[in-house]
Amino acid sequence: MASRIEDYALIGNRMTGALVSRNGSIDWFAAPRFDSRACFAALLGIPQNGFWKMYPADEVKRVERRYRHGTLILETEFTTSTGRAVLTDCTSLESGRTDILRTVRGLEGTVSWRSDLCPRFEYGSATPWIDRLEDGRYTATAGADRVVFAGGRETCERDATLITNLSVSAGEEETFSLTWAESWQKPPGSPAVHDALEMASEQWRRWSCRYKAPGSYGEAILRSLITLQALTNPQTGGIVAAGTTSLPEEIGGERNWDYRYCWLRDATFTLYALMHAGFEDEARSWREWLLRTIAGEPDEMQILYGVNGERRLTENEARWLSGYEESRPVRLGNAASGQRQLDVYGEVLDLLYQAERRQLKASAEAWHMELALANHVANIWNEPDDGIWEVRGGRRQFTHSKVMTWVAMDRAIRSVEDFGHKGPVEQWRKVRDQIHSEVCEQGFSRKERAFVQYAPRFILGKAALPVHAV
Repeated sequence: MASRIEDYALIGNRMTGALVSRNGSIDWFAAPRFDSRACFAALLGIPQNGFWKMYPADEVKRVERRYRHGTLILETEFTTSTGRAVLTDCTSLESGRTDILRTVRGLEGTVSWRSDLCPRFEYGSATPWIDRLEDGRYTATAGADRVVFAGGRETCERDATLITNLSVSAGEEETFSLTWAESWQKPPGSPAVHDALEMASEQWRRWSCRYKAPGSYGEAILRSLITLQALTNPQTGGIVAAGTTSLPEEIGGERNWDYRYCWLRDATFTLYALMHAGFEDEARSWREWLLRTIAGEPDEMQILYGVNGERRLTENEARWLSGYEESRPVRLGNAASGQRQLDVYGEVLDLLYQAERRQLKASAEAWHMELALANHVANIWNEPDDGIWEVRGGRRQFTHSKVMTWVAMDRAIRSVEDFGHKGPVEQWRKVRDQIHSEVCEQGFSRKERAFVQYAPRFILGKAALPVHAV
């Protein structure tokens, strides 16, 4: 059985990530990207679906965890009946590699350890062949995937699981690594774990030191920023909404979605946080990602994409996985990519406006995109959509969606007024005023003295004001 969700910590290299529980078990890991096939999927099933656990063989008295300051390097300290030792977990940040790095270091006394490595590819459905290389390393191969395991002690295989026993005394250290590669390639060399770990530490600190943490909550804010950065792809600029799939909204429920993709809405919220903390390079990279990704007609814009801008994110069910605490189904892919959510236009145009306010001047190409989006919103704002909640029961006239189309028109107008861009401002103002009037008239319940989720009579039969590109 998987650990509690709150007992998992994230490690990652910004391309992908792994979840490490308090007991030293990595129960989720997909490679080489967040949305790739997982080779550890015990989080969503049973141990036989793949994990890598490193834990003391002696009785554990206390467990303490922390990240190294300014990094995504995790340290889990175990106090046992015989001593004290620390397990350090991280991923290499070397470009072109996907390595999990693990070290065990003795602090007091002598602690016996055991490593159980159980790779299961294709989301826990494929048991690999295990081979021992001449240099003592091991490979596990199935289908398109392979991992290479390197450890410092004698390892044996049992039921396609690699088992290593060791002990560390105060001042001693043992290192381990797991490297992903495509199965048709020659097994790659394993990293020098200590050097790779220190390099990762230096790179994370070089990035995080740019944030000057104010007040008593500075450390918590920095930790959140590091997590957001871990979800930001360094090559494409795409930002995934989460590192996992199918963790349930409600234990035992069915709303278990695959969030390992780039939602435009979620990305804007991430970038607000990063920009206001002084990390503006990410906003610039995401704007370039957006230009490439939504290239084409404005009405073809999706609400989410793959990390590289992929549009087809077909949704399937992994029926062999029992789900987190029996929360079925486990979903791979996300059919919401075909939904219409009008609020996204407001979030995108607001972010682009905020970015330009922070001196990230829009290129001619970027403004052309914003102009096209604003004109499109002016023509379709009064149509029904699927809403921010991604309901799958048909399109409705959601009040929140209308409010955010008002935001889209307002930010387009402000961009012309504040930054000197050219656009049909007078027509946009008329549309903005019309949206405001309709939201206040149709979207507000005088009986409930509150805005409603959706209004059946929202501007039925009315046509939007004609707006044309300039």
